[in-house]
Amino acid sequence: MPTEEPPQHEQNDLFGAHDTVKPRRRRRRPDGLTAEERDRPFTDYPVLREMESASAAGKPDQLPLFMSAQNGEFSALLGGLPVLTPESSLELARAWYRRELEQTRRPHNTIESYSYDLAKLEERIGHVPIAKIRQSDIANYLGLTDNKSTRKRRLTSVRRFFTYLIQTAKVIQVDPTDGFYPHSIQLRSPIPLFEVEQDALLAAAASDEHWSLTAIWLMLRLGLSRSELLALRREHIDLADPEQPVVFIFYDDVTKRGKERKLAGDSEFARIYAEFVERKAPVDLLFSVGFQAVNVMVERVRRAAGLAKEVSPQVLRHTFAVDRAKTGAGEEQLLALLGLADDPRNRGSVRRYLKLAEPPL
Repeated sequence: MPTEEPPQHEQNDLFGAHDTVKPRRRRRRPDGLTAEERDRPFTDYPVLREMESASAAGKPDQLPLFMSAQNGEFSALLGGLPVLTPESSLELARAWYRRELEQTRRPHNTIESYSYDLAKLEERIGHVPIAKIRQSDIANYLGLTDNKSTRKRRLTSVRRFFTYLIQTAKVIQVDPTDGFYPHSIQLRSPIPLFEVEQDALLAAAASDEHWSLTAIWLMLRLGLSRSELLALRREHIDLADPEQPVVFIFYDDVTKRGKERKLAGDSEFARIYAEFVERKAPVDLLFSVGFQAVNVMVERVRRAAGLAKEVSPQVLRHTFAVDRAKTGAGEEQLLALLGLADDPRNRGSVRRYLKLAEPPL
């Protein structure tokens, strides 16, 4: 049946007085309608549908930025979350805080740990507006922990949460975690490798997989942590002076930029690294493995070296620090070499290295 044309005066309004548009007849496909055709709204005027489709295509591809409040005013609506206020629920504040952690690219495990602890806080104190959380609520929350480590972690989580609400979100002024302090947890004394043990370990690493010697050398001779090792890229190794390469340590996490540093290699590393690149030919990341693979490799090399002493990536880092202390590095230099923040706990760590580096009595 032919498609009926709109009246002439409507055509003039839509398309201009001198334009004549005749809707085209569409044939039905032998195998029926396509999904696209089935989803189209019915119309007698295809030009109108095309105008509607063009308008839809020009719609901004983003979430709404504002919401309408009960009084008719607009307020920010970032990613679907209502605006944060002193009367907001703890649940909403937790969601905003998690988004802040994600946007600042905090490690996934850190985000999950903080989120879990804050969920436990809400589970304990109930649905309380953030401005009405008191020190008694925090005491109630911390008092149920089973041990010192759990209490310290939960206190850290809630303290950083309220720091965010006060300093970043600026929705409250009083920190209910003030006056609470973590237990002092004694650090284990490091047991570094002696020189002969270091030599045996490097020799065994040279006979292991292609990447083992380079990885162990970087942890043992430059003090890289396991996470720093696995973040290394080819572009982080400066070979402008082939005899004295420089290793740059970078962090994607903006909160850890203070740990960034550059460390001087030597001719031994230049040779080891050149052989590694020739054999392994990494394109970007130097070590495309996970944390557990590093642990397994270190343990495998320890056994091959015939060492009875415990050896781990952290032991290699301890050994580096003690050796640098023996050559005259002080507290400030050790903090810088290891990429440690200047706080009492880290000061205590480097003082242990300095004590182990002292001459025998």
